[in-house]
Amino acid sequence: MDAYPPIAEHGVIGDLQTAALVSTGGDIDWWCTPRFDSPSLFASLLDHAKGGNCRLAVDRDAVPDAEVKQLYLAGTAIVVTRFLAPQGVAEVVDFMLPDSSPTPSDRHRIIRTARVVRGRVPFLLECRPRFDYGRATHRLTLPDARCAVLQGPDQELCVQATDPIVLHPDGSDVTARFTLDAGQMATVLLTARPPGDAPPAPPGDTDALAAFDACRKFWYEWLKSSNYQGRWRQIVDRSAITLKLLSYHPTGALIAAATMGLPEQIGGERNWDYRYTWIRDASLSVHTLIGLGFQDEAVAFRRWVRERIEAARGEGERLQIMYRIDGDPHLTEETLTQWEGYRGSSPVRAGNAAADQLQLDIYGEAAYAFAAQETDMGALRGWDAFRRLVDWLTEQWDRPDEGIWETRGGRQDFTYSRLMCWVAFDRAIRIARRFGRPADLDRWSSERDDILRQIVQRGWNPGRRAFTQHYGTDVLDASLLLMPKVGFLSPTDPDWLSTLDAMDRELVEDSLVYRYDPTASPDGLRGSEGTFNLCTFLYVEALARAGRVDQARYAFDKMLTYANHVGLFAEEIGPSGEQLGNFPQAFTHLALIDAALALDEELDRRGAA
Repeated sequence: MDAYPPIAEHGVIGDLQTAALVSTGGDIDWWCTPRFDSPSLFASLLDHAKGGNCRLAVDRDAVPDAEVKQLYLAGTAIVVTRFLAPQGVAEVVDFMLPDSSPTPSDRHRIIRTARVVRGRVPFLLECRPRFDYGRATHRLTLPDARCAVLQGPDQELCVQATDPIVLHPDGSDVTARFTLDAGQMATVLLTARPPGDAPPAPPGDTDALAAFDACRKFWYEWLKSSNYQGRWRQIVDRSAITLKLLSYHPTGALIAAATMGLPEQIGGERNWDYRYTWIRDASLSVHTLIGLGFQDEAVAFRRWVRERIEAARGEGERLQIMYRIDGDPHLTEETLTQWEGYRGSSPVRAGNAAADQLQLDIYGEAAYAFAAQETDMGALRGWDAFRRLVDWLTEQWDRPDEGIWETRGGRQDFTYSRLMCWVAFDRAIRIARRFGRPADLDRWSSERDDILRQIVQRGWNPGRRAFTQHYGTDVLDASLLLMPKVGFLSPTDPDWLSTLDAMDRELVEDSLVYRYDPTASPDGLRGSEGTFNLCTFLYVEALARAGRVDQARYAFDKMLTYANHVGLFAEEIGPSGEQLGNFPQAFTHLALIDAALALDEELDRRGAA
């Protein structure tokens, strides 16, 4: 068990097409390339013996008592891991140079530099890739003492180093031990590329420093687009950078998280693959990005959603709940039986069978994204496809579905799904009227009003004095925290305030919020889960808009104390305050930004500091 660092003990780096996790121990223990959703190259986070990793750190055999501090260089995605020991102070700097090309690349590089600030410090380098989720073997060639090529069946990893590093074979892997004095540095380049591709130019420390400056400049320039000047600038900027890191630049798609298989409960079976683009998560991100001033990213994702709508043809559902980053709808789920899972949490799944679930809320979220930009409806052809989608929904919305949380316990008439179908019609009507687009407005208005009446009559539980998870139950559900946000009712409506009070009593624990109670509403899965970070930030926003600003600010500040050492959040907070689930999770950081924006607005209205 000690072989697995806590999920929170990581920073994330990336180049806008792939991402890697860097542990506080100096390990790259997660990297899938050439895309976020490619098979892994390093994945010791899911199996410490068979997953593969690359370690660059002080030599613990020689420096067993080194203290470690990890941080981001402010305003960037550059991770600095600092080792403090009696022998001296050393740093390992990790980054990837962002690729703003619209063309997908099959070559990706991680740059790692080791340097000593004070004293004399020994280092250890170990590079042990495991191709194709650890299922493929590889062979090693050493062209010279500072270059190694580890060749898998469909990909190879080129390891290059600068003086004084000398690479040595260790079976089919490579290792090196070296020592640096104060002021010295050494560089390790990890280049993943197709087999037989031209080798990279031999590296130099000056090349690494130039790449470092270029990376820093990219993030500084990108962050200038943010218009956020509120009270929580540092954490909002970090969340924005994290969202950018989780965006696939060639298509504009935003993935849910950088990882797969990290458990919602240690030893449990809720271990999903989040390296895909959910219509829901990414659509809601459009509003957040526009709110911060990142117009280009919002436009790129709206285009991606429009392309999925335009591709919808034939019988059956018009949209899937998730896609691959290039829009491919095929996400076949498989179990990686060769891996034990994070701290024994199995099964480890690649792909996601929930892609085939019926979740009617996604149509509302897609419409919500389209309505976000009031001055840009997009192409006429896009409107025609969207209009056909809304016309189709008039006959399809009144069905049980699996719901937002992708439970595997059967279909229900989920209130949130009906709510978002109401949003689909409401936003479609607004867009058609604003831009003078052809539409069956009478039919759309009738369906919208029918949904509202149905939710009020069947989604409201008089005994609980609250809107509930689905019709005919008294179970509460935190997804309904979005009811006032999407304009279904006022944030100070008495029925909403009563629902919020019920959630306070039942779903909130020391300001942290559960999605729902799985014991009261079985979801078809064994085990329990922690509080859901997304829901906690939605709760903060709902409190702020309801006028409970002091309570909202306390909950927000309290929640920020659960961020990891570099300001990142996984999906959940466990019973001991640990981060659980895939990491870092985009939806959590989106909700954090929205909560900060709402709190700033309400505090400014009060004239508060």
